[in-house]
Amino acid sequence: MRSMKLRPKMTWMLFLEIFVLSLLGVSLTLNMYFASLKYTSPTFVTSVVNTIASITFVIAIVLRMEIVDVKSARGLAKIAGTVVSFAGVTTMTLYKGAAFASPWNAPIHIQGSNAVHDSWLKGSFLAVASCLCWSIWYILQASSVKRYPAELSLTAWMATIGGIQSVAFTLFLQHKKEDWLIGFGLKFWCIIYSGITCSGFTVFAQLWCTEKKGPVFVTMFNPLSTIMVAILAYFIFGENLYVGSIIGGVVVIAGLYMLLWGKEKNQEYNASGEEQVADLDCEKQQAKITGASSAKNGS
Repeated sequence: MRSMKLRPKMTWMLFLEIFVLSLLGVSLTLNMYFASLKYTSPTFVTSVVNTIASITFVIAIVLRMEIVDVKSARGLAKIAGTVVSFAGVTTMTLYKGAAFASPWNAPIHIQGSNAVHDSWLKGSFLAVASCLCWSIWYILQASSVKRYPAELSLTAWMATIGGIQSVAFTLFLQHKKEDWLIGFGLKFWCIIYSGITCSGFTVFAQLWCTEKKGPVFVTMFNPLSTIMVAILAYFIFGENLYVGSIIGGVVVIAGLYMLLWGKEKNQEYNASGEEQVADLDCEKQQAKITGASSAKNGS
């Protein structure tokens, strides 16, 4: 009921805005994300995803949505964290390194998982481009939510339009009949798991944690996905681990935590400044009341 009250009237301009949001945040981003998995590895892609915070930070500075105090430790931490994260991505992209093969047979074998990825640079570009689209999506969301404050309705619109856009992409790129056949094997259960867990429970859990603890607290746990993916891919699916991905992933995570530390300190600084302004306003108001009472008593 509350969402219906907040839902504005749909206009062509608003629909176009939601269409662009769906393109950047759902269809284009996810298609490039999954394509990058084909050319690289799960560990590499999940490590690159940790740079979304840094890319968003840079875009926010360019658009003057973020102000950095270079004379303070919190400002320097955000700048250093961004530079370190980009250095980690560069390391993973340009240096693949030796491969560590799984010491035993994988319980679940995916065809081609142990094959040498000849298009590593192409996969790296797709992964970074996916993160760039995701970052622009986050920036646009900040203004879109003000014009369309019904978050659940907006999410439903983006999911629906993004699904239609993905169908259009598939019709354009996939012309073979077997590409459309899902069956009831591993592919089918991966789709079911992704829909229920990744798009359902995960989004709900992130929204709940964000409401309780704030966005910085939630973002702090993102690197855990990189570690868990690396463990599962190596021991369960038999994926190779590459030296470049390990080194670059550690550097990216270090840069992410530096950036998050700076943002958290900046939020604390802004909160303390607002409290001081509020206290000063209260003191001024109290002084006015006291002065008025003294003048009244004197007369």
